[in-house]
Amino acid sequence: MMRVELTVNGEPRWAYVEPRRMLSELLREDLGLTGTHLGCEHGVCGACTVLIDGEPARSCLTLAVQARGASVTTIEGLGSPSDMHPVQQAFYESMSFQCGFCTPGFLMTTVAYLTERAADGDGTPGDDEIRAAIGGNLCRCTGYQSIVDGVRRAAELLAAADGAVEGKA
Repeated sequence: MMRVELTVNGEPRWAYVEPRRMLSELLREDLGLTGTHLGCEHGVCGACTVLIDGEPARSCLTLAVQARGASVTTIEGLGSPSDMHPVQQAFYESMSFQCGFCTPGFLMTTVAYLTERAADGDGTPGDDEIRAAIGGNLCRCTGYQSIVDGVRRAAELLAAADGAVEGKA
């Protein structure tokens, strides 16, 4: 057994794990954070996507010991029903979900994608760019257009929030 210390959703956490234990198992089974969903368990569907030090990662392919000392953000750390992250708000407004199983992975992928775009100073992405960005996530329920709409709306909300912050300076 190995001790793994990491920060999860802003809180220091630790657990003893076998070296072969996956991060998804640590999050779901040891820490009780079941919002990270397991679909294919082969890194194909994207449902298990979390942010490790701000970068999207498939938690079903990441060993828990690889996350030692890292900051991990799961869907539970993104926002709450009463205080939604702008990406969550955008997906809600755009009805970018049906059954919801894939939604946490899409949300985490979108947060990383739009954060990177903002850092590069890029504006609102077009549909083709959005489709490429979310292409590693699979949904069995939608035709993806509502998800694309949600990502575009999230970009708008984030840009408006940045403008409001900059206007206060």
